[in-house]
Amino acid sequence: MNDQPQTQPKAKVLGGLTPYLQLDGAFKASEFYQKAFGAEQVFFYPPDEQGRTMHIHLRINGSTLMISDFYPEHGMAPVKPQGFTMQLHLGSDDIDAWWQRAIDAGCEEVMPLQVMFWGDRWGNMRDPFGVEWAMNAPVKAA
Repeated sequence: MNDQPQTQPKAKVLGGLTPYLQLDGAFKASEFYQKAFGAEQVFFYPPDEQGRTMHIHLRINGSTLMISDFYPEHGMAPVKPQGFTMQLHLGSDDIDAWWQRAIDAGCEEVMPLQVMFWGDRWGNMRDPFGVEWAMNAPVKAA
């Protein structure tokens, strides 16, 4: 029996700009994003002999996110994520549940959810792969 993941049919890309993250352990990151952010894995290439994949296509909150492992032999050397934040725009009734699910899955709170100067609730966290995530939602009307 072959226990390696099999390639899925290609999936449609959602949105006009697609973040593409290179991470150490893309399959583990995909599993984590499914747990933390309700991601749906819609396509991937099977792992190579070292357990790496060149491509995983996820959907999170109606958008596409693509991830892969590092491939130093092809000019994609490991680097620490820096200078960007993945931001989820949510509804006022959704943000608390999304926030708690991510924290429970293992994200580290950097800045707690709070009403910001622009009038929305916003907070920031870091996932176990070093990627910064923020959540933003309008303040619920009283």
